[in-house]
Amino acid sequence: MTEISAALEAILFSSNRPLKVRELQQATDSDRNSLEGALEELREALEGRGVMLMRHHDEIHLATRPEYAPAVRRALRPEVSGRLSQAAYETLAIIAYQQPVSRARIEEVRGVNCESVLGNLELRDLITEVGRGSGPGQPRLYGTTMRFLQVMGLESLEHLPSPKPDGAEVSRRANG
Repeated sequence: MTEISAALEAILFSSNRPLKVRELQQATDSDRNSLEGALEELREALEGRGVMLMRHHDEIHLATRPEYAPAVRRALRPEVSGRLSQAAYETLAIIAYQQPVSRARIEEVRGVNCESVLGNLELRDLITEVGRGSGPGQPRLYGTTMRFLQVMGLESLEHLPSPKPDGAEVSRRANG
């Protein structure tokens, strides 16, 4: 492992929050290409280990692999947090696959008002405003956060499972 990769591992292990690529560049006094290479080297070195390198856009975080989370939970005995509702999971899925996405689009897909669910997901730091739409009133556009990746046990958004088409979509394709 290169010196930069080892330094990144130490920095990320010590940090209690995701760090931006620029912060890691400054801390390691490296250019973007060197840093990206070192991050890839670290990601590969962590394969098959108890922790993984997570990336969400330009944020990097070192986190427990999901398969070891139950053991970590038992060891650390954190406060019990409420489970997400079915509505919250549905809303989160729409945001994850369609981000950036407006509340109107989410409500169009779900067919119900989502204001309270969106507020709950924001409070849990699973979603955040990522911009404003160009339409009337410039609606808020939502996207997922690093916390979303942690809760779902994903290394990056590229690791989201492929959405399965519903029966209506399959029959439309077959008939159309």
